[in-house]
Amino acid sequence: MEILFVGAGGAAGAALRYLISLLPYKGTFPVLTLITNFLGAAAIGYIAGTAARKGMSEGALLLLKTGLCGGFTTFSTFSLESYDLIQTGRHAAAVVYMVLSVVLCLAGVALGMLAARRAA
Repeated sequence: MEILFVGAGGAAGAALRYLISLLPYKGTFPVLTLITNFLGAAAIGYIAGTAARKGMSEGALLLLKTGLCGGFTTFSTFSLESYDLIQTGRHAAAVVYMVLSVVLCLAGVALGMLAARRAA
């Protein structure tokens, strides 16, 4: 049963990720991945914060945290894009992208936790 929860959440997360990739952005900086990672971090923060305060079934956690957020966030894509920026000599862009990704995603988790607290 657990695998079904993770799979269903993962499918939904991957579909949402794909929808974001369809947004009309023509630049060379990986903004859409940055946005996706931030939103995923905020979502997982909210889910974790809600679960800590109100409790959540193991199935719901598997569906939402492991499945939905895991299928939605794109850390492997982030890593590949960072590597590509470095390999193409865009070192400054790589550093900016990596720092922004880490800082914004940590902020996203904090904002998600805060939103969960306020919703309680």
